[in-house]
Amino acid sequence: FQRAFEASGEVHPLVHTDRGSAYTSGTFNHFLELHNVKRSMSRPGTPYDNAPMERWWNEFKLRWMERHPMAKTYQELVSLVEDGIQYFNHHNRSAQRNGLTP
Repeated sequence: FQRAFEASGEVHPLVHTDRGSAYTSGTFNHFLELHNVKRSMSRPGTPYDNAPMERWWNEFKLRWMERHPMAKTYQELVSLVEDGIQYFNHHNRSAQRNGLTP
């Protein structure tokens, strides 16, 4: 998170996490407060709160990253990830999703 804020400048994202100890720690929450980050957290006993993001991440890894050559440089990795996000968010329509993208 620290490197992301340093690279992105003055941004205030929404962060969604589960209730794992790393995400409920005082240190982590204080850090997010310092950067004016809005929090979203899964409800206790409801693992399906994360299902949409977990599904997207699974498809991204298996259908994008595994089907492209491994990046050799940081810039190649950034480009590969950005291209994948563009593809899945704007072009990967499916009848299973009523013609929508993930």
